[in-house]
Amino acid sequence: VVNITRSVPYAILMVALIPFTQWLVNTSIGPIAATVSLTIATAPFFARLVETSLREVPTGTVDAAEVMGLSNGQIVTKVFLPEALPGLIAATTNTIVVLIGYSAMAGLIGGGGLGRLAYNYGYQRFDSQIMIVTIVVIVIGVQLIQWIGDKIVAAVDHR
Repeated sequence: VVNITRSVPYAILMVALIPFTQWLVNTSIGPIAATVSLTIATAPFFARLVETSLREVPTGTVDAAEVMGLSNGQIVTKVFLPEALPGLIAATTNTIVVLIGYSAMAGLIGGGGLGRLAYNYGYQRFDSQIMIVTIVVIVIGVQLIQWIGDKIVAAVDHR
C-alpha cells in the first residue's frame, strides 16, 4: 500500500480521490477535502522515512539490549527511538517540505493557502507579480523549515 501510494503523482492522486473525498467529508473541494488527499499522500511517505530511520539502528545495539533483558517496549523507547532520533527529525522535516509542495498543488481543488492564491490570482488573472511573490514565500518557508530541521538534527547528534 505504501509503495503504491508513493508511486502515484500527487496531482493524479488528488483528482482520483475526489469521489472518496466526497463520500468521506461530503465535499470534493475546499480545505477539508484537500486534507483528505494530503493525508493519504503524506502518511505513506512519512511511514517509509520512519522505517528507513529505524532500520539504520545497528542490530548490535538492539542485540545488546535484548541480552541485558530489556522488554520490547524498553527496546523501542530506550534503543530504537534515541538511536533513530536524528533520522526521525530529518524525516519529519522532509515530510513537512513535501507537504508544503503538495498543499500548494491542493490549491487547484480549492485547498486554500498559497496554492489557491497563486492559481486564482496569479495564473487565472495573468498577474505574474502574485505568482512571483507566492513562489518566493514558498521558497523562503521551505528553506526556513529545512534550516530549523538541520539545526535540530545537529543538536541531537551532539547530545
